[in-house]
Amino acid sequence: MAESVTQSRYRAEGMDCASCAAKIDTAARRVAGVEDVSVSATAGTMTVRHRAGSDLAVLERKVTGLGYKVFPLAPGAAAQAGPAPTCAHAHGHEHGAPERNEHNHGASHSDAPPQAAAPSAAAARPVPWWRSRKALLTIASGLALVAAYGIGKAFPAVEGVAFLVAMLVGLMPIARRAVMAALSGTPFSIEMLMTIAAVGAVFIGATEEAAAVVFLFLVGELLEGVAAGRARASIQGLTQLVPNTALVVRDGRPVETPAEEVEVDAVVLVRPGDRIAADGIIVSGESTIDESPVTGESTPVRKGPDATVFAGTVNGDGALHIKVTAAAADNTIARVVKLVEEAQESKAPTERFIDRFSRYYTPGVVVVAALVAIVPPLAFGGAWDAWIYKGLAILLIGCPCALVISTPAAIAASLSAGARRGLLMKGGAVLENVGRITAACFDKTGTLTEGKPKVTDVVAFATPEAEVLRLAAAVEAGSSHPLARAILARAEDEKIEVPAAADAKAHGGKGVSAMLDGREVFLGSPAATAERSPLSAEQTARIAALNDEGKTVSVLLSGSEIAGAIAMRDEPRPDARPGLKMLADAGIKTVMLTGDNRRTAEAIGRQLGIEVRSELLPQDKQEIVMDLKKQGFNVAKIGDGINDAPALAAADVGIAMGGGTDVALETADAAILHGRVADAAGMVEISKRTMRNIHQNITIALGLKAVFLVTTVVGITGLWPAILADTGATVLVTANAMRLLAWKPQA
Repeated sequence: MAESVTQSRYRAEGMDCASCAAKIDTAARRVAGVEDVSVSATAGTMTVRHRAGSDLAVLERKVTGLGYKVFPLAPGAAAQAGPAPTCAHAHGHEHGAPERNEHNHGASHSDAPPQAAAPSAAAARPVPWWRSRKALLTIASGLALVAAYGIGKAFPAVEGVAFLVAMLVGLMPIARRAVMAALSGTPFSIEMLMTIAAVGAVFIGATEEAAAVVFLFLVGELLEGVAAGRARASIQGLTQLVPNTALVVRDGRPVETPAEEVEVDAVVLVRPGDRIAADGIIVSGESTIDESPVTGESTPVRKGPDATVFAGTVNGDGALHIKVTAAAADNTIARVVKLVEEAQESKAPTERFIDRFSRYYTPGVVVVAALVAIVPPLAFGGAWDAWIYKGLAILLIGCPCALVISTPAAIAASLSAGARRGLLMKGGAVLENVGRITAACFDKTGTLTEGKPKVTDVVAFATPEAEVLRLAAAVEAGSSHPLARAILARAEDEKIEVPAAADAKAHGGKGVSAMLDGREVFLGSPAATAERSPLSAEQTARIAALNDEGKTVSVLLSGSEIAGAIAMRDEPRPDARPGLKMLADAGIKTVMLTGDNRRTAEAIGRQLGIEVRSELLPQDKQEIVMDLKKQGFNVAKIGDGINDAPALAAADVGIAMGGGTDVALETADAAILHGRVADAAGMVEISKRTMRNIHQNITIALGLKAVFLVTTVVGITGLWPAILADTGATVLVTANAMRLLAWKPQA
C-alpha cells in the first residue's frame, strides 16, 4: 500500500528574492520523502508535499544551513504580512527589504518570532534605503576606495596594497554570497562571476580597476534595490489600509479591540472620518463612503442599511453600525494581497522561456570568456594580460541579471497596479493571455446590467405621474420584493411622501392591493388588472410598447379607474456602453450570452450596441464559447462566476465579475472586483502594456550586452564599462518595469 502524502507549510525568514527561493527549493527537494516543493519569495513561505513518515527536522536543518530560518505555519495560517518583493536581480541580496529580513546569504538573521497573522498595518516597515546593510556596505566600499586613492598618491610604494584592501572591503561579502550560492546549487551566480573577475584583475595587476569595479557593482545593486522597492511598497501600502483596531459594540457600548480579533457577526461602530476595519453590512446609519483607497473611485458613495462595505475604505459624515461578514484573515484586502502574492509566483510563458534560456546562457558566457582569454595567446601569440583582461570583462558583460529580471519585474508591477484598482489576475500566464483575446462574451444580469430592476417609466392614464408613484409606493410599502423596492426607491429619489395604507394584501401571481383614502388601490400585471377593469386600446398599445423594450409593466387601479402604469427593467450599468466601445475600439468582438428572454435581451443589446444570444442554458453558453474558439478567436468569458462556470472554464480566459466576493476572487482566471464593464478593457490594456514593457526590457538587456561585447573584444572598452553594462542594464530594466506601477485605466 502506497504511503500517504501530506502537506506542511513554513514561513522562511530572510528570503526576499527569486534566487533565495530557488536555493531553498533545490535544498528541500533533496530531502528524502519530499514529493514536491513550492517556494514563494513574495509571500515568504514554503509549502512542502511529503510522505507522511518523512523526517521534517532534516528539511528544516538543510534550509537553515543555507542561512535562512524556517518556522512551521499552522494549517490555513497566512504568512506574515509584508511587502511583495520584486527581485531586481536573479541572485541573493536584500534589495532594501525590511531590516529584519535583510540577509547576506550566510550572515546571521533576526531571531524575531514568526507571526502568522492576517495582513495588517503592523507589518514590518522597510528601513530607509540609505540605512540598509547594502547601502552601508556600498558607502564603506566607496570610502575605502577614496582612502586608497589618497594613500596611493601620498605613498606610491603601497598603492597596490591600498587598492587591494579597498577591493576586499566590498568583495568579501560578495564572495561569501558566491560560495553560499554555489553550495546551494547555483555556481554561475553574478557574485561568482564578479569574484572571479575581481580576483583575476588583481593577478594581472589591475588592482585599482578591480577595486573600482567592486564599488560600481555595489552601487548598481543598491540602485536596483531602490527601484524594486517601489513594487513592494505598492502591496505593502494595501495591507496598511486596514486600521489596527475596531470599536466592537458589546452590551451597548463600543469597546476598542484589535482588528485581527474581531469575529464574524460582531457589530462594530465606525465613527465619521474613521477607516472601516472589516468587511461587513451596514445595520444602521447612513453615510458617504470614500472607496478610493481600495477601488480608485474618486467620488464617495452614499450607503445605508443593508449596503456592503469593505475593509480599508473611509467613513464620511455619519456614524455607522456594521455587522462583520469576514474575519481579518479573509477580508477583501487580505484576500487581494494573498491572490497577488500567489499570482506573482505563477510564471508567465515568457518568464519560463527566459529562465530556461538563462540556464544555458550563463555557462555559455563563461565558456566564451575562457576562450577569449586563452585562444588568442595560444593560437595567435597574443598578449596574455590583454586577453585575460578582455575575458574577465566578458564575464561581467555576460551576467544574465537584467535579462532574468526583465519579465518578472514587469509582471509583478502590473499585478500590483491592477490589484490596487480591483483587477486581479492569477499569475503571469493570465496577464499575458488577457492581452491576446479577440472575443469577449458577457453575461447580462449583474454583469452588463445592475442586477436589480429600476423604475424606467411612470405613465399617467387618469392620474398625474407623481400621484401614480405615490399610490404605488403606498401599496408596496413594507414589501421586500425587488419590484417593490424599485418603486419605493424611485419615490424616495423624487422625495414623494408615501402615505400609510391599510389592509394590504398580496394576490399570488397577480399583484398587491391596499385601502387608501377610503378606496381600494390595486397594483398588478396588465392581465390581472384587466380582469378587474378593462384596458382601452390606447392603454394596451402603450403597455405593449413598453414590453417590447424589455420592460416589466405593472398597472395601477384606483377604485375602478385605470390610474396609470409603472415600467421597470434591470438597466445597464452606467459604464457598460463606453466599456464595450473600448473593447470594440481595441478590435475585440463582444457578445452577450444570457438566459433571459429574447425580447428583454435584445432591448438591452440594442441599447448597448452588442450582439445578443438569448434564452441560453449554462451548457449553451459553453458551446458558444467553444464554437468561437474553433473559429480562431481567443475568447474571454466575463460573468458572475456561479451559473457561468462551464463557460468560464471553457474560455481561454475566464473573468469573474463581483464586489469582492469569494466567488469573484476564487473562480476563473481573473476577477474584476468592482463590477465595472470598462475594467475588462482596462485588463486588456494593462496586459498589452506589460508585454510591450517586457519586450523593451529584453531589448535593453541584450542590446547593451551585445554592444559592449563587441567593443570589449576589439579593445575599446574594459572592466569599468563592463560592470556598468551589467548593473546599468539591470537598473534600466527595473526602472522601466516600475513605470507600470503608475498605470491607471482609461476614464
